Amino acid sequence: MESLIKKIEKMKPFFEKISNNPYLRAIRDGFISLIPVILFSSLFLLVAFVPNIFNYYLPDHMVDSLLKAYTYSMGILALFMSATVAKSLTENFNGNLPKTRQINVVSVMVASMIGFLLIGVGQVDGGLSLSYLGTRGLLAAFVVAFIVPNIYKFCVKNNITIKLPDEVPANISQTFADLIPLSVSILFFWVFDIVFRTVFSVGFSVWILEVFQPLFTAADGYLGLALIFGAMAFFWFVGIHGPSIVEPAVAAIYIANVEANFQLFQAGEHASNVLSQGSQYFVATLGGTGATLVITFMFAFMAKSKQLKAVGKASSIPVIFGVNEPVLFGAPIVLNPVFFIPFIATPIVNVWLLRFFITTLNMNGFVYNLPWTTPGPIGLVLGTAFAPLAFILAPLLLAVDFAIYYPFMKVYDKQLVEEEKERADEEESDLVELETPAEEVEAVSEVASSNEELSVLVVCANGATSGMLANAIGKGAKSKGINLESTAMAYGQHKEVIADFDLIILAPQMASMLEELEKDCQGKGTKAMSTSGQEYVSLARDPENAIKFTLKNLN
Repeated sequence: MESLIKKIEKMKPFFEKISNNPYLRAIRDGFISLIPVILFSSLFLLVAFVPNIFNYYLPDHMVDSLLKAYTYSMGILALFMSATVAKSLTENFNGNLPKTRQINVVSVMVASMIGFLLIGVGQVDGGLSLSYLGTRGLLAAFVVAFIVPNIYKFCVKNNITIKLPDEVPANISQTFADLIPLSVSILFFWVFDIVFRTVFSVGFSVWILEVFQPLFTAADGYLGLALIFGAMAFFWFVGIHGPSIVEPAVAAIYIANVEANFQLFQAGEHASNVLSQGSQYFVATLGGTGATLVITFMFAFMAKSKQLKAVGKASSIPVIFGVNEPVLFGAPIVLNPVFFIPFIATPIVNVWLLRFFITTLNMNGFVYNLPWTTPGPIGLVLGTAFAPLAFILAPLLLAVDFAIYYPFMKVYDKQLVEEEKERADEEESDLVELETPAEEVEAVSEVASSNEELSVLVVCANGATSGMLANAIGKGAKSKGINLESTAMAYGQHKEVIADFDLIILAPQMASMLEELEKDCQGKGTKAMSTSGQEYVSLARDPENAIKFTLKNLN
């Protein structure tokens, strides 16, 4: 098993290249930007229709009013997505272009939305059909969002622009500079739409959805579910944020399936689609990737090893809300041969159980989108609209996860107990402690006595894990009387505020982005660094060491 892990680890650079693919990242960042819209719209559905489960029905005019907010948020999600995905891809292109020849992000977003409307809006009985501006138009939105930035990139790189005299104000010059790529983009999709409808007799949004429908169906099968969630866990096991690679490929299916399930549910039919964000957050990755909710509490209350007990207790609260990096890097589970099989198998078994309940026992699938930080069993019940069988499935998942992880936990616990006995003469330590050199202590005193205001940003994949270290740094600074502010963000959200920070720290799962971050920080007076797994967990638990670590890297 250890030789297999070593071979997998050698492939890590290849997996990191996949993770850093600009088009996959653009989809991921585009979705992250729109999570508030998705959750906001779902709240209106919950208010409008959850009471129906308890035989209480809101007046029609109230339901219509609530659905109006849903229609003009989730109902035009693909339009928004064409802009946000294009924005992310453009920012990636700009990172490789000279600072004096950058693509105008706002212009790209506008052109993308117009291009998507050209191919996404059809005509029915002389009127406009807006049915593909929502979840059914997501695939077309991705195509537009990939093409438009490349048109702009080609024009900018080849200096295809309208040049004005130097005396013309910069904002006016930029307007004319954007005119050619914007015009080319719009004309491209205008002509494309005319030709495509002439040849295929349907719009592109309709056609591409039909082409990929077999993929949607296959993804809902046992094999498809195993590949999706097995790959997600596999990448995380290697130390790369698995959802960052897998989610962009299935994001459109996630949202389309929930929308379809909701329509079926409202019509009194069986909501039969399995694959969704809910099936990921509250079933396959119950407690985080690898379904680590149960194993964390096993560490806390069943392990004999002092290290595992400490890791389990420290990780118990975060893992309830789906934040499992402390246990992944603290145990560690990542790249630990003992946990290779259960870490990948448990999510697959979980989602297979969900599919069995939905397809065989006729339980409804997820009809609502909920925040990923919702505790798993609660998210399962709420997301399936209080399906009676969900109350059985939730404890069953916990029992099955316990059965899968238990023998492996016992083996690892025994190993650590033996190691702890061998070094019983040494000072016992729950996690790796950072050394504190004398010069580091001097640095703390120096900064504390100055009035210099410092700002630190911690970045992870979704902004949750990074919040743990950011809070620890903030507490450490306050205890030392240091004028330092720390905050956390998801990767991608930081790009426009880099210059506002003195130091940016990458969480372990984003370590592969260090080179790109360093490039972004050049010339902005901002330092960039990454952390290792156990080091990050130790710092997040120890505010004093966290501030010392921060000041050391600032100085």
